[in-house]
Amino acid sequence: MAALRIGILIFDGVEELDFVGPWEVFTMANEMARRAGQDPPYEIFLVAEREDVVRCAKGMRVLPDKTTTNCDTIDVLLVPGGQGTRREVDNKALLAWIAKVSQGAQWVTSVCTGAMLLTAAGPAKDKRVTTHWGLIETLRARGEAGEVLAHVRYVRDGNVVTAAGVSAGIDMALWLVGAWHGAEFARTVQRGMQYDPAPPYQALV
Repeated sequence: MAALRIGILIFDGVEELDFVGPWEVFTMANEMARRAGQDPPYEIFLVAEREDVVRCAKGMRVLPDKTTTNCDTIDVLLVPGGQGTRREVDNKALLAWIAKVSQGAQWVTSVCTGAMLLTAAGPAKDKRVTTHWGLIETLRARGEAGEVLAHVRYVRDGNVVTAAGVSAGIDMALWLVGAWHGAEFARTVQRGMQYDPAPPYQALV
């Protein structure tokens, strides 16, 4: 089976964990597959409008692997959120690219306010979605989604999967791995990441 081509969109002001969390899940899945003597199931790459360094929301600087002009086919699109989405939601060229690649994608996904780009571009228009708790009402007010759900980690509507804020992208990515390659493999990836959340103020002993 050919590796799934997972393209993760990045832009100035993108929230770091929104894309680094899923990146870790998918690359750990490749590592777990290699350890089991299997071919890596995913090809993961970062996509931006330009080849320039992307400065993320908290100051991390990242170089994309591809640009939107040389990436017109993709199996899985992941659109993260961050402060930059407030600007990019009016970027007609970027929205057109999202709409184009989504047409041929098996899955279209977002984390946090990335859902705002998916509803504006069309793939998530009139669908059930979620986003960061602080932007639920903002997304509802735009009137593009069919329903904006609160108090959930991720939502699937057809081939569109949207995750709530920041760390929820890890949960969504693990669910996707399970959907593609089975729950047991996803649990192996989760163990490899030692992802077993126990937030400090809930885990005091």
